[in-house]
Amino acid sequence: MRRLVFALLFAAPALHAAGLDADRQLANSLLAISQSRIPEAHSALDQLTQQHPNFRLAQLVKGDLLLARAQPLQTLGNPGGAGSADLEQLRDEARQRVRALTDSLPNDKVPAYLLALDNNDRHVLVVDASRSRLYVYANRAGTPVRVADFYVTIGKAGAGKQREGDNRTPTGIYTISGFKSPRELTDFYGSGAFTLSYPNEWDTRQGRNGHGIWIHGSPSDTYSRSPRASEGCVVLANDDLGRLGQYIQTGKTPVIIAEQIEWVAPDTLDARRSDLAGAIDRWRQDWESRDAARLLSHYSASFRTGSQDVRAFGANKHKVNAAKSWIKVGLDNVSLMLYPQGAGRGSKDAAPGDTPSDKASRTTHYPERPDFALVSFVQNYQSNNLSDRTVKRQFWSRENGRWKIIHETSL
Repeated sequence: MRRLVFALLFAAPALHAAGLDADRQLANSLLAISQSRIPEAHSALDQLTQQHPNFRLAQLVKGDLLLARAQPLQTLGNPGGAGSADLEQLRDEARQRVRALTDSLPNDKVPAYLLALDNNDRHVLVVDASRSRLYVYANRAGTPVRVADFYVTIGKAGAGKQREGDNRTPTGIYTISGFKSPRELTDFYGSGAFTLSYPNEWDTRQGRNGHGIWIHGSPSDTYSRSPRASEGCVVLANDDLGRLGQYIQTGKTPVIIAEQIEWVAPDTLDARRSDLAGAIDRWRQDWESRDAARLLSHYSASFRTGSQDVRAFGANKHKVNAAKSWIKVGLDNVSLMLYPQGAGRGSKDAAPGDTPSDKASRTTHYPERPDFALVSFVQNYQSNNLSDRTVKRQFWSRENGRWKIIHETSL
């Protein structure tokens, strides 16, 4: 049994992260076993299984500890118990839970995606599919600070959703769009569900489909599910979903889902932020110049907005700007987020109605950080004959070393 626990703990040092109670209790019990503190392990597991009698992994470890009195155990789980597939799923859950508490995250680094947070976004959620972990970052005067993390289940087939029914969790940047209470749902969804804005406009452009991607709870007879067990949703224990809810602003909170988080130092984040912010400011200034050619130099040949491609959009800008004697553009509540690796990748399958530039865009690879970004802001536009305030979302890609707008949506 001790050999097994050492394998699970990866010869771990003292526990680091501010994990939640169930994680700490389980990991502490495993650590106690590895150090031959058997009475302490029994006590911790008794407490944990009393609090969460439907926590199958904790029950399994407790059963193994009792069985170890009579015979040596070489692996987690009694071979005469649950089926081998179920056991392997529980072993995977054990590895991921213990890993979250024994692999220290870099305290001096943050996810690479959080370049600049909207002042009105109090928190942002970042999911690392490879670690089965959801991290909560608080917006402290523009600086992201990690305040909580949770074990999560993702799709049976992993991350990188492309189509309905592929059992994958999407990767990209989304928003918590709403909440469904348990009264609206079956017991399968546990204590409720936060709905996600999947597919977003970039997913739709890439031909990705599917619906009903939520962050939801677990059935009442199950404390938690194995790391890969959902049909694409992000699933938490019901207690954890309740804790997560305190950080969520429905209709506002961003959710970034990555196959594996890239962690960067603050100076790297600052440099990337300055690079993209500088490109955005040059775009704004060139718009104010009323020189349509200068403005259009900031748009990709694959640019789309609504039904317009870059040619139709450019023709309209030439016409509109010719009628202006002055233009002022201000940007408020700016959010700059780099896209997770792979989430910007275009599908090689053309969609109905694709233009040649669309097809080129869809087969272009936009996965590499930091070369694809989502920018959102409130645009205050004023001119000699129009004043307008619009919420915009723009997708920017780096092409030949220069940031350009490839997609734009007005909300």
